[in-house]
Amino acid sequence: MTPEQRSRCMSRIRATKTKPEMRLRKALWTQGLRYRVNRKLPGKPDLVFVGARLAVFVDGCFWHGCPIHGKSPKSNQSYWTPKIARNRERDVIVSAALQSAGWTVLRFWEHEIEADLGGVVETIAVAKSKATFPPLAVSH
Repeated sequence: MTPEQRSRCMSRIRATKTKPEMRLRKALWTQGLRYRVNRKLPGKPDLVFVGARLAVFVDGCFWHGCPIHGKSPKSNQSYWTPKIARNRERDVIVSAALQSAGWTVLRFWEHEIEADLGGVVETIAVAKSKATFPPLAVSH
């Protein structure tokens, strides 16, 4: 591919509503697990269970440097290697920020959703059920 073709190709890759994310969303909804999307939280979690303070991220194997499936492109490695490293660093910072604000953070690789969607749904359901809710303020 020419650099212009590659640029056009890469610009068309979605950041939201990816196939793995949509598969997970549909499976959760089918199980009666209601979530929110597009919440203004650090890192823009893919799914948010507000009452349970649970943030779920679906990390793409390429973009987040999966140790199993993440492949470094053969061309322009001087750009891609630091780019993916920055993405991984940002993931750690975002998770820490959410956790310090009292959120539970779950991250799943896209290949985990493809290989074991039921297990991912179960993990989320268990985390949601274990959520500790802050006491309600009662006024007298």
